[in-house]
This record gives sequence, C-alpha cells and structure tokens, in this order.
Amino acid sequence: MLYLEGVFYNIYLGKKMKNFALIGAAGYIAPRHMKAIKETGNNLVAALDKNDSVGIIDSHFPEADFFTEYERFDRHVDLLKRSGTQIDYVSIASPNYLHDSHIRFALRNNAHAICEKPLVLNPHNIDALRLVQEETGKQVYNILQLRLHQSIIDLKTFVAEEVAKNPNKVFDVDLTYLTSRGHWYFTSWKGDDNKSGGIATNIGVHFYDMLGWVFGDLVKNEAHLKQEDVNAGYLEFKHAKVRWFLSVNYDYIPEDVKSAGQRTYRSITVDGNEIEFSGGFTDLHTKSYEHILDGGGFGLEEARKSIEIVSNIRNQEIVTNSSDVHPFVTKVINK
Repeated sequence: MLYLEGVFYNIYLGKKMKNFALIGAAGYIAPRHMKAIKETGNNLVAALDKNDSVGIIDSHFPEADFFTEYERFDRHVDLLKRSGTQIDYVSIASPNYLHDSHIRFALRNNAHAICEKPLVLNPHNIDALRLVQEETGKQVYNILQLRLHQSIIDLKTFVAEEVAKNPNKVFDVDLTYLTSRGHWYFTSWKGDDNKSGGIATNIGVHFYDMLGWVFGDLVKNEAHLKQEDVNAGYLEFKHAKVRWFLSVNYDYIPEDVKSAGQRTYRSITVDGNEIEFSGGFTDLHTKSYEHILDGGGFGLEEARKSIEIVSNIRNQEIVTNSSDVHPFVTKVINK
C-alpha cells in the first residue's frame, strides 16, 4: 500500500482504499466478508457483534475497532465521521430479520450497504429501502454470488442460446439442496421463522434468484412441504418447470453421499443433465466485492424477484394434489 497526501492507495489497482464497517462479525459468513475486504485492497475500521468470539479478525484486520453494543458502535461511527474518517461501505452479515435496520444505518451514515442474503424478508421492505436510498444517494447491494459462479454463467448462456433457437422452450429442472445442521440450528435465530424467514428463505433464496436470472419471469409458485427442517415445492418460470427440495435434516441425504462422509448434497439437473457446481464457492464473496467496487453489483431490484418468491412460499397454503412434486418428498412422507 502507498500513503500519499493523507490517503492510502492500493498500488496494484491505483484506487483509493475504502473504509469498511462490518455488522455481524461473529457469524458464520463474516470471515468471507473480511477476506473480501482485504483481498480487494481495502480496510476494515470498525466491527459489531453482540457475541465476542471474533478472533478471526486478527487474521485480517487486527487494528479494527470492535463493539458488542450497537449504541457504542453507532457513536464510534459518528465520531469517525466527525474526525474526517468516512466509512464508505457497511458490510452486513447479521441475522436476516435485522438486515433492513442495518441497511438503513449504513445509508443514513452516508455509506453504501453490502448485505448478505436474504436482503430483507418481505417485498415491502424493498420499497421502503428504495425511498431511503433515494433520500441519501447511497446504494444497497445484495450478495447474489451464484450470478458470478462460472457454472451458472455457462448455464445462463446455454439457456439463452436454446431459447434463441426455440422461443417456447421450457426446461425441466430438479433442484435439491440438503445442508445438514445440528440441534443448535433450531435453538438459534435461524430456527425461528419470524427471524430467518424459514428454510426456503434462509437456505433457498440464492437458488431462487439464480433460477429467475437464468430462466426468466415467474409464472407459478406452489408449496408442497413446509416443515421445520424441510421445505419443498414447484416453481414455473417462463423457460423452466422447477421441482425443488430443501432441508437441513441429515436423514434425507442420499446413502452414497453419507457413505462418502459428506453432510451436504447439492444437485441441479436440467432436462436430466447434472449441472456441476459443487466447487468454486470460496472466492465468490471476493468476486462480489470486486464487482461492486468496479461499478457493478446487484441492487434492490435485482433482489426483488427472489424475495417475492420466498415471501409467497412462506405465506401460501400447502398444495396437496400437485403433479409436480419433487421425488425426495416421498422420503419425508414415508419417514
């Protein structure tokens, strides 16, 4: 790094170093945000989490100020601003139900917001945030990293080529995502639907965003299962019919995957062909930050479609006589 006229510059990129704050520094995904801030040549100046198990900060930004109380963090950010140190971005990795409030905090402190999934829990929250965005002139960005995954980019290109040849083409898609969680999950905020939004929202929203990005506008949305540890349903897009199954229950993982010692199973098939995207996830936050800092990024409207989908899943009645049920649903019924 180069120090010039009171400002740090990244000598590799020739860009002014940006100051970041991080809300939710003790969470599972927070280290990826710290890594992304560091790898893009920027600086974390302040972090907040009510839990103090944040030793990981030492690996990235040992000089960052850390707070366990929101009020002291708020005061510190204000003092920084008044002393001439402006926070440019606030990264938000807090529990889902707090995203809306923390985004507002960022914007009202003259900083852009970079928020984890889901951006918010309800579509009307997006409408309200748009007003704050317009009032402050600052932007809200959502981490929609599957749009930056090469396998998904390749899939989008393939679909576009097929649709160009046949505008009425509709693909048959099966989406299965099982990510085993222990008893802690249901004791934490993630197990509270009012705070996490439920299984479909907490672990499915990225997939719904990807499906809409690749296959077009939503036509139909059915919920077939809504239990504490598993959700399933059917989504129809302009160019795809999607049967989906999401769970945090280890029991539903295929036996061959269990035998290999794995606790996660991720599968997307398109017209019977498996889409390989098991790897390539560790650097997607850094790619997301690069995209934002280079003038791109995904904002409020890009996030809207997936938030509408999960909100509808959460609030609709179960459809019991559908002919478009994911095959894994029988595992739950027969358990």
